[in-house]
Amino acid sequence: MTKLDVLDQARKVVGSVELSDAVFGADVNMPVMHQVVMAQLAGRRRGTQSTKTKAEVRGGGKKPWAQKGTGRARSGSTRSPVWRGGGVSHGPKPRDYTQSVNKKVRRIAIVSALSSLVSEGRLKVVSSLDMSGIKTKSALELLKSMHTGKSALIIHSGGCDNFLRSVRNLQNVKTLPVEGVNVYDLLNYDTVVCTQDAVAGIEKRLEK
Repeated sequence: MTKLDVLDQARKVVGSVELSDAVFGADVNMPVMHQVVMAQLAGRRRGTQSTKTKAEVRGGGKKPWAQKGTGRARSGSTRSPVWRGGGVSHGPKPRDYTQSVNKKVRRIAIVSALSSLVSEGRLKVVSSLDMSGIKTKSALELLKSMHTGKSALIIHSGGCDNFLRSVRNLQNVKTLPVEGVNVYDLLNYDTVVCTQDAVAGIEKRLEK
């Protein structure tokens, strides 16, 4: 089992935690991570774009000119796609972009992302994120002391409301409960900070 130091809010080592090899020490499967991230991003698309066909554009009921005898090309409606103000051929219509991903595949992707974080030294474990009050400056100093880089993902298991409210206005900081851990966010931030309870929660969720 891999061991990681557990830090307190002063960045002092107060213990260690053994990480499950099944969750934090597995082989990194890049194709599966790519598939799940693409599915996540596709699911965020609203799919509300829409264009009108010539049948939906207002007007165009009268035939512009006679079928024969004018010397011009025949035309049945001023709302044809070749006319200005006409409909759109093969334009986008509202659709659902979500992709179905097998639950086992999603688990493999999350485990791969967590394992890559550990191997790259981008996962930090803290004993607690409790704060006596709500103060963004104090929360920011705490994150800087941990050398989280330009962006940080905080994974918690509850009980740190003051800290969560202190960082909610920080642009490059995101907080997630254990239940919300996903591949895209794990890969999208420079550093992932987990509370010790959150590590246990993640293992319980994924160690099957």
